Amino acid sequence: MSTILPPAAGGSAAPNDPAIDTGRGTGLWKDAFLRLRRNPQAIVGAVIIGLFLLVAILAPLLAPYGGDELPGRTSITPTTIPGPGEIDGFPLGLDRFGGDVLSKLIWGAQASLLIGVVSTALGLAGGMLLGVLAGGLGGWVDNVIMRFVDILLSVPNLLLAVSIAAVLGQSSYAIMIAIGVSQIPIFARLLRSSMLSQRGADYILAAQTLGLSRRTITMSHLLPNSMGPVIVQATLTLATAVIDAAALSFLGLGGGLPQAAEWGRMLTYAQAELAVAPQLAFLPGACIAITALGFTLLGESLREALDPKTRRK
Repeated sequence: MSTILPPAAGGSAAPNDPAIDTGRGTGLWKDAFLRLRRNPQAIVGAVIIGLFLLVAILAPLLAPYGGDELPGRTSITPTTIPGPGEIDGFPLGLDRFGGDVLSKLIWGAQASLLIGVVSTALGLAGGMLLGVLAGGLGGWVDNVIMRFVDILLSVPNLLLAVSIAAVLGQSSYAIMIAIGVSQIPIFARLLRSSMLSQRGADYILAAQTLGLSRRTITMSHLLPNSMGPVIVQATLTLATAVIDAAALSFLGLGGGLPQAAEWGRMLTYAQAELAVAPQLAFLPGACIAITALGFTLLGESLREALDPKTRRK
């Protein structure tokens, strides 16, 4: 039972201190949320992610044109690409195909969100499966799984994704699978490490003393208490997934129509017009960088809030 600490002599307890303002203990995630609310870095990251999600979800309402539409194709000549504000109705100008750049940036957010979330979910599911088997069973199962994970980790992440995408063919589904598979060893190794660090905890020893089965201990006690670092990593991995998706599309592995709205594909076709229309490369590049920055800021802040060794006081 928690107790209320008396105020220090000559002063009073801080009213906003989550540890003593109510006299009630706070859980790990509640305490982390309270710390995040006071962290400017976390707030900036959350705002960026919120805007990214809002634009991606409301793309059909926000975009003036469809992602594949070419409303300004009659205004394009071999030597002229209208820039921002040069033609009414196209505030950010047109691209080489005659597509509205603003609409493509908006629809590109939706494509990046879909690829990032699906690929991270695939990597998380596969990594958790291997991590639970390795950390929960141990022994030869742990050795076999970890050697397989070591083989995957020996290959650079982007190179592994490129190899898988090249084998599966040019499509957005291939990109999702490729990025997801490349993330599996990261989640597997992290979850296994977290579970091994928890196996000697008092609550695990108490559960073993009560005669609970290994399966019950692993799934009901060990796994839930080992998920904190994995959730933090998933947030950080979303930033990597957005960058990897753009990189694979830039390399021509995304498939689809050349004029389709996707930030990496927009960068690919902007290379030929860098001298006459640099905004065609700068705008999607800025969207990729800012989105990745948002996920990174929030992920690092969450790591600090959950880790008592590194979180800010």
